[in-house]
Amino acid sequence: MGNSDYVYPDRQSPHRVAVPPPQPFFKSFKNSLKETFFPDDPLRQFKNKPPSQKLLLGLQYFLPILEWGPRYSFEFLKSDLIAGITIASLAIPQGISYAKLANLPPILGLYSSFIPPLIYAMMGSSRDLAVGTVAVASLLLGSMLGDEVNAAENPTLYLHLAFTATFFAGLLQASFGLLRLGFIIDFLSHATIVGFMAGAATVVILQQLKGVLGLEHFTHSTDIISVLRSVFSQVHEWRWESAVLGVGFLFFLLITRYFSKRRPKLFWISAMAPLTSVILGSLLVYLTHAENHGVQVIGNLKKGLNPPSFGDFVFTSSYLSTAVKTGMVTGIIALAEGIAVGRSFAMFKHYNIDGNKEMVAIGTMNIVGSCFSCYLTTGPFSRSAVNFNAGCKTAMSNVVMAIAVMFTLLFLTPLFHYTPIVVLSAIIMAAMLGLIDYEAAIHLWKVDKFDFVVCMGAYLGVVFASVEIGLVIAVAISVLRLLLFIARPRTFVLGNIPNSTIYRNVEQYPTTNSVPGILILEIDAPIYFANASYLRERISRWIDEEEDRLKSAGETSLQYVILNMSAVGNIDTSAISMFEEVKKTTDRRGIKLVLANPGAEVMKKLNKSKLVEMIGEEWIYLTVGEAVEACHYKLHTCKPDSSNEETQQWNNV
Repeated sequence: MGNSDYVYPDRQSPHRVAVPPPQPFFKSFKNSLKETFFPDDPLRQFKNKPPSQKLLLGLQYFLPILEWGPRYSFEFLKSDLIAGITIASLAIPQGISYAKLANLPPILGLYSSFIPPLIYAMMGSSRDLAVGTVAVASLLLGSMLGDEVNAAENPTLYLHLAFTATFFAGLLQASFGLLRLGFIIDFLSHATIVGFMAGAATVVILQQLKGVLGLEHFTHSTDIISVLRSVFSQVHEWRWESAVLGVGFLFFLLITRYFSKRRPKLFWISAMAPLTSVILGSLLVYLTHAENHGVQVIGNLKKGLNPPSFGDFVFTSSYLSTAVKTGMVTGIIALAEGIAVGRSFAMFKHYNIDGNKEMVAIGTMNIVGSCFSCYLTTGPFSRSAVNFNAGCKTAMSNVVMAIAVMFTLLFLTPLFHYTPIVVLSAIIMAAMLGLIDYEAAIHLWKVDKFDFVVCMGAYLGVVFASVEIGLVIAVAISVLRLLLFIARPRTFVLGNIPNSTIYRNVEQYPTTNSVPGILILEIDAPIYFANASYLRERISRWIDEEEDRLKSAGETSLQYVILNMSAVGNIDTSAISMFEEVKKTTDRRGIKLVLANPGAEVMKKLNKSKLVEMIGEEWIYLTVGEAVEACHYKLHTCKPDSSNEETQQWNNV
């Protein structure tokens, strides 16, 4: 960067920065609330509509089926029928597997694939989300409830707590949507979710060694040390028959997934593989009587539809806190996964989903589900991907899936008696391997090292401590980064791009020229109490460094400091105090403070605080170019203020 090529523009009359007209407090407060809670302006569609039309639009908002239902066609039905049957073939074995993962009776996995999908089909805005239980939430539910109640010793209380936790999870989810608090979910960053999901998947895979090796006693802890200690301390109890079956079916599931990825049109092979494994495993056990040789089986599954459970909620003080805490944590995780999956597939099909509406739909289906023997459900990625690839057109595919599960509950549950536990373990392991997204972690490392640290913090926390601790670590690191962004905003020096009036960061554009006697700084964030002191010190340091550079180079002394305020969206009273102190500091050093392009909110507060008068309206400009032009003009046509001369003489002494 140099100053030899700097060309001064012709002197023109500068534009004045306007102070926005005052607004009533109530109107300003109303606008702030609207931007915070209603950025998508959901009430826009109700404007200038008759009452009957408003009622219909209101019903369609909460029940989207009333919007797309009248337009439903036979062509859509054919596509949804195929997709629904396909995801049902995946939902049945996965539901049974994930219920075991949560230490719940296997039949609850089927119950949870019947009622919630029906609710979501009416209230959900995603066409592709396939509703059901998920491994991570199941693991989290089992881990948190297991810390308080042993599922083997007190299964009834454990089951009732699971229903109660699901109820509170749904209540929280629906409340987030109704109160427009969806932005809270955004604190779970992409890096956090990648690391958390990978860590949870690793833990789930390790826990499935119990089923693969045919172990009857296993640790309730989820950390890798406890799991491996439990596995290798029982080497004498390993069942080779179970291990052979587990490895064989896992290999089969992974091979079918590989072929489906290579040829997307063969997606149905991977989708049918879990149910095929259950059928083949059950036949093998039945024909060889493998249950008598160390291969554990599911046993009897109760026939019939979901029994009501709203009378089983546990509201006693000794267990209420456990249910509430479990519901809140698992509810947020399930909500984040469901909305992320829904948005991903909506992007592929070029339509939008309403996050707050999705929260209401997911929360309502969990509230209703908890009253009918269901535990926590959301939109799992694997099932939704199969639904998407199968060509679903609307949420009706969830209804088809629910009907298939209902038929299974009524007539087919006895057929699962001989289903080996090891097959369910293989199904879970195959599904979890897909959640370890190492490519995303590599991408984070290449693009943003701090995001990679967040990702690994979540992963290592889950794997070596617990699922809850891993989540807390990841969120804590993410919030710390957010605080650092706020408390330590970037400031940088601007230089002039040759043969233009454009000023840009000198580090990004090394060919820019400095302007003799003028230091141009840009503040890259709003100024609040959290960063006001830092910015005051940083601006002083920039001035010191610039004066030292000019002195060593023998160039013109520093006369003006221009602060480019383009990126400063707002300020508070601490920022105003900071500007007052910077103004006093520059005055003592014989330097004039100049502001460029302050926004409406900033200008309004500067005017009300009398800071405009203190700085001088003639020293506030619309652009950096105008500010530089004015400073150059006064630098070469006007003598410095006498007060500045006295200050310089005092500094020399």
